[in-house]
Amino acid sequence: MHYVGVDYHKKYSYIVVKDEQGKRVHKGMVNNTRDEFQRFLAPYQLGKAALEATRNWGLIYDWLEEILDVALAHPLKVRAIAEARIKTDKISADILADLLRADLLPMAYVPDKETREDKNILRQRMFFIRIQTMVKNRTHAILDRHPEIPSQAPDVSDLFGASGMEWLRSVVLPGEDNRLLVSELELLEVLKQKISQSDGIVKELGKRDKRAKLLRSIPGLGPFFSVLVAKEIDDISRFKSDKKLCTYAGLVPSTHASGGKVFNGRITKQGNKWLRWAVVEAVPHAIKSDPDLYSYYERIRIKKSKNAAKLAAARRLLTIIYRVLSQQRLYEKRINNSRRSLAPAALVTP
Repeated sequence: MHYVGVDYHKKYSYIVVKDEQGKRVHKGMVNNTRDEFQRFLAPYQLGKAALEATRNWGLIYDWLEEILDVALAHPLKVRAIAEARIKTDKISADILADLLRADLLPMAYVPDKETREDKNILRQRMFFIRIQTMVKNRTHAILDRHPEIPSQAPDVSDLFGASGMEWLRSVVLPGEDNRLLVSELELLEVLKQKISQSDGIVKELGKRDKRAKLLRSIPGLGPFFSVLVAKEIDDISRFKSDKKLCTYAGLVPSTHASGGKVFNGRITKQGNKWLRWAVVEAVPHAIKSDPDLYSYYERIRIKKSKNAAKLAAARRLLTIIYRVLSQQRLYEKRINNSRRSLAPAALVTP
């Protein structure tokens, strides 16, 4: 049995191969191509390989999986176990091979290839939304440099809706600001088209995913968020409890205990940032439609702060999400109560 450590970089990877006694039998730098990996690792096809879950790890993982059994290492936990003052590609690959050989490698979850591809589609849509928000903010900044212009805007709820955009195209500003405004509006139109195209793809993903259909019953989770949450969580059975899911999303407070005293700080933000973003963004919509969540949010807002209440409500949403997915139930109102619950009558057959 051979143990392979792979230190992956953008253009190349450094690979170390060790035997069962920990003796290095092969090492070297390999260009990141499938053929190069197969040529280098061909003599060790009965071995195991370790790879850190860094940027674009899926590409190398798929190549390695064609040749070896592959273990995906959690990068933060690997550093916690084996942080070194001197760090080189060779040392990093050595450490991965040794941890794998000693069965001490901290593992990261590996979704299947289809799920990884779906997540890339969803994340691209979020990128478009983020850029769109930036463009809208820049447009407001341009208009604000001419105080007389915003006062002429039509009375609409959304300045970037159909009526608002028609007015914006008719605005003529003095100097270079007019050219900048036209450029921003043109970019906004392109982004709207891209987002509209991605919405069609998201809709198809939602139709095919039973988990997304269940999540749609939760307040605040619309067509996009329900698919995003389903894909980012993937297999709910890998979490033993809702607390584990909250930890995975980085929504639990950091803790420092010393001398019998325990101090809780800000949330860790260590975990799945996309899942955390989704549930936090869903809170304002959720509390508008769910009296239970609204009451919970208001109690904490009055006692602590608006931000603390939002994070607490996000954790409660994750608890609901955990129960909906683990029990395969819809989230719906009780018949004789204004509160919502996981009603047994809504049980969905897997």
